[in-house]
Amino acid sequence: MSLDPSATSSASSDAPRGERTQAAYRRARQILPGGTQLLSKRPEMYAPGRWPAYYAEARGTEVVDLDGKRYRDMSSMGIGSCLLGYADPDVTAAVVDRVERGSMCSLNNVEELELAELLLSIHPWAEQARFCRTGGESMAVAVRLARASRRRDRVAFCGYHGWSDWYLAANLPREEEAENDPLDGHLLPGLPPLGVPAGLAGTALPFAYNRLDELERIVSRYGDELAAVVMEPVRHDEPAPGFLAGARELCDACGAALVFDEITSGWRMTLGGAHLKYGVTPDVAVFAKALGSGHPIAAIIGVRGVMDAAQDTFVSSTYWTEGVGYAAALATIRKMMRVDVPGQVATIGKAFRAACHELAEKHGVPLRLVGFPALQSWRFEHEDAAALATLLTTRMLDRGFLVGVGFYPTLAHDKQHVAEFRDAADDVFAELGEAARRGDAASRLDGPARHTGFARLT
Repeated sequence: MSLDPSATSSASSDAPRGERTQAAYRRARQILPGGTQLLSKRPEMYAPGRWPAYYAEARGTEVVDLDGKRYRDMSSMGIGSCLLGYADPDVTAAVVDRVERGSMCSLNNVEELELAELLLSIHPWAEQARFCRTGGESMAVAVRLARASRRRDRVAFCGYHGWSDWYLAANLPREEEAENDPLDGHLLPGLPPLGVPAGLAGTALPFAYNRLDELERIVSRYGDELAAVVMEPVRHDEPAPGFLAGARELCDACGAALVFDEITSGWRMTLGGAHLKYGVTPDVAVFAKALGSGHPIAAIIGVRGVMDAAQDTFVSSTYWTEGVGYAAALATIRKMMRVDVPGQVATIGKAFRAACHELAEKHGVPLRLVGFPALQSWRFEHEDAAALATLLTTRMLDRGFLVGVGFYPTLAHDKQHVAEFRDAADDVFAELGEAARRGDAASRLDGPARHTGFARLT
C-alpha cells in the first residue's frame, strides 16, 4: 500500500539523509531528557544519526518521515503495539466515531463495560476487570492489587515488567544478596535504581525463566511474605514441561497471587493470550500494546479475590475513563475474532525467518534468530555485534526499510513484503558477511554503533 504524497509533510523528499527529521531530533535531545519518551524508540538504539526519529504518516506497513522519505517497517511495528498494522481501517473507524461523538465526558463511556464483558467471555477463569492506558502502569496496578489482597509486600518475578518502583527495587542493594545487578537478563544490565526508595530493598525477588528451582527457593524462604509471583508466561522460549504449572502450584501452596504479564505476548500467538495455549490459569492477567492496535489501552483481568481489592486500595485516574482506547480495543478484538491474526502473523514470521536464514547461510553472516515467529529477534554472534547490527540498519535504511534487531509481523504484512526485503537485503548480507570475516564493521559506519542499553545522551 502506498501513501498519498500530497498528504505528507511539505518537506522535500530529496533532503539529504532526512535532514529535517534529524534536525528535529537534535532539538529534542536538548529539551526532552533522554530524547524520547520510550527507550525502545530512541534512535541511538538503532543507528545514531541515521535512524529517523519522527514520522509524518504510518499506514499498513509503510512509514513516511518528516522529509517525505518512505520506509517499509520490518522492525517492531510500534514496539509491538500495532498487531493489525498501522492505522487499521476498522480500528480507525471505531476511534473516529467515538471522537466525533465525544470521547470524554462527566459520565462513563459504556464501551468500558462492553470491553470488560468481552474480555471475561474470552477468559472464563477471570471474574473482574480494570483498565488503564499503558503497560507499565497496568503492571503497577496489578502488583498493588496483589499486595492489597494478600496484605503482603514481597514480589517474586522473572522477565521485563516496566519502569515502576516495585520492579526497579530489585536493583536496590541488599546485604544478604551477592548479586549486584539482578535486573540484568530481565530488563537491562547496569541500571541504577536512582529515585527508587531505599526502603523497597528486598521486596522484588528475581528468578530466571524456566528455573522452577529458583522460584522454589524464594517460596521456601519468603513464602508467607510473598504477595505475588509476576512473570511472562512466554517470551522468547517455550516454557519447560511443568514450569508454568509448577509456578501455579507454588503460588497455591504459599498463598501468593500468580500474575501473568501478557503485555507483549498477548494476542500475538493466541486469541486472548499465550496462557490460554498452555492451559495454566493465573489469578491476574495483564494486557496492553496490541490490545488497542496502536491506541492506548491496558487491561487487568483476574479473579474476584484479587481484583476486588481495588475497592480497598485507591487506584483511580481521570484519563482511564476516556473512550478512545475502549473503542479501539473492542474493534481490535472483534476483528481478531473474525480473522485468524495469530495464524497470519506466524506465517509471515516464518517466511521472514526463512529469508534471513537463507541470506545468512549464503553469505556467511554469524546471525542467530531467537523467539517465536510472531515475536522474534536476532543476535550477531560476533565480537562486533553492535557494529554489525548498525551496519544492517543503515544499509537497509538506504534501501527503504526500517530494520532493527527483531521483527514483529502484523496482519498488514504479506509475503510480497518479505520477498522485497529478501531481495533488498541480499547485497547487504554479503557486506555483513565480509565485515564479520574482516572484523571491520565499525569502520564501514558513518557514525557510532548502536547503543545496547540505557545511557545518558547529553
